[in-house]
Amino acid sequence: MKNFIITLVFTLVTTIFYGQGAFDKFDGQDDVTSVIVNKKMFDLMSKVKVDATDKETQQYIKLIKKLDYLKVFTTKNPKVEAEMKASAEKYIKTAGLEELMRVNDSGKNIKILVKSGASDTQVKELLMFIDGAKNEESVLLSLTGNFDLNEISVLTDKMQLPGGSDLKKASKSKK
Repeated sequence: MKNFIITLVFTLVTTIFYGQGAFDKFDGQDDVTSVIVNKKMFDLMSKVKVDATDKETQQYIKLIKKLDYLKVFTTKNPKVEAEMKASAEKYIKTAGLEELMRVNDSGKNIKILVKSGASDTQVKELLMFIDGAKNEESVLLSLTGNFDLNEISVLTDKMQLPGGSDLKKASKSKK
């Protein structure tokens, strides 16, 4: 029994660390633009005073209180794109994500996957990978927290995230 508990704890710990670090190798690489926002920054952002009549900004503040991490990596380098795609596929297989949406449009492939929360629209993790067409950026986006998928459009508008229009489509399709 003791060995079972030790094994279980080890498995959970390595899974948690792998989940946080699966894409960290792209941070600081040449030819990769990265944006990483952690829980502390979301907490600071949520303390900003907003106009009580601005409903969209109030929704945004409400959402960011629920977020833990946002990681966005973009590149046009074909070698790095291939590495991103391989990392995303490997992570998808091990992280227990379910496909929300897949789009193939003019050579651009978009995959949006989620790890569901308590309800159909509650999300613990959202992963988006856009395999760019020729001369377009590939985008790898990872968002963790405990949020409602329907709130994502507010986040994409306010933070102007790469691939934000695709995320908006996904949040509308899940309603």
